[in-house]
Amino acid sequence: MDIIGFLKSQFLCHLFISYVFIGTGIIINLIQLFTLAIWPFNKQLYRKINCRLAYCVSSQLVMLLEWWSATDCTLYTDPSNYNKYGKEKAIVILNHNFEIDFLCGWNFCERFGVLGSSKVLAKKELTYVPVIGWMWYFLEMVFCKRKWEEDRKTVEQGLQNLRDYPEHFWFLIHCEGTRFTEKKHEISMQVAEAKGLPKLKHHLLPRTKGFTLTVQSLRNVVSAVYDSTLNFKNNENPTLLGVLNGKKYHADLYVRRIPLGEIPENEKECAQWLHKLYQEKDAFQEEYYKTGIYPGTAIVPSRRPWTLLNWLFWASLLSYPLCKVLANMISSGSYLTLAIFALLMVIVSVGVRRMIGVTEIDRGSTYGNNENKQKQT
Repeated sequence: MDIIGFLKSQFLCHLFISYVFIGTGIIINLIQLFTLAIWPFNKQLYRKINCRLAYCVSSQLVMLLEWWSATDCTLYTDPSNYNKYGKEKAIVILNHNFEIDFLCGWNFCERFGVLGSSKVLAKKELTYVPVIGWMWYFLEMVFCKRKWEEDRKTVEQGLQNLRDYPEHFWFLIHCEGTRFTEKKHEISMQVAEAKGLPKLKHHLLPRTKGFTLTVQSLRNVVSAVYDSTLNFKNNENPTLLGVLNGKKYHADLYVRRIPLGEIPENEKECAQWLHKLYQEKDAFQEEYYKTGIYPGTAIVPSRRPWTLLNWLFWASLLSYPLCKVLANMISSGSYLTLAIFALLMVIVSVGVRRMIGVTEIDRGSTYGNNENKQKQT
């Protein structure tokens, strides 16, 4: 292992990266709180400011993928659609097979300049989580409890609120509802068989209600659906911990641009359309495992420098108080100071491990594990 690779794998480096991320997040959350005073007078200005504030936080995670681990991201797409990416509002359908698929989705947003304004359908519990959860709250993310009877009205209202959003945004959605595991796949295919739907090999059966509601609510606002299928070369199994250790991965993303006008307005027909789309996605994945490539032209979008520059700015800003604390600790020799510093290190360490644990496949959501007890729609 070279010296840089060795340093990237060291816990102290991870601790400093985590310190910068959490410190930035807390500062940004406080600034976002004060921006609420702008909302009653100029809602669109509030939104534009919060898009840029959110970028300060989310771009640090993308920085880890792009610059720290130097992961290669190749885009397969129709060249005639390439110039439209980032210049229109869109719904992005992502497959949910990997621990860092959300990070690759954010990387896709970053390469085309919509990371700060990107939207997701997130779990309601995240609104209580500092940094990411609070940032998303101020950014008007759409939250749900994963109970459709309770969610429909709140999700629809959240989507309706985005109709006059001033920035180009991509609404990222995992239609499978939960990350792929063999156990969940087995249950999902039992549901497919019971409902007379074609079985999928590489995906779970898509949950259609959230998607159809998203299309209905954002029709005449978004221009297209980007069907995005992600995989990694050489059967790589990427993890967030691997990215944090500086391990380089090789991602391939196949994106098809489908004009929204081609998607049926009728709820039942829209659901059938989505099932057909996932059958096509499954065929693309099967072909990828055989050939190692997707259809379309391979393009590597240029890395933008802003994720790295943003991180360097916050790292420089937050290094001063850290160095001051360390200097005072060394000069004072106080056992209390040492104990407080050690406690802070433990808290940061636990926080980082918890964030990593949330993304691990074997700790993924149990949503979908009870499909044999209820209908999947």
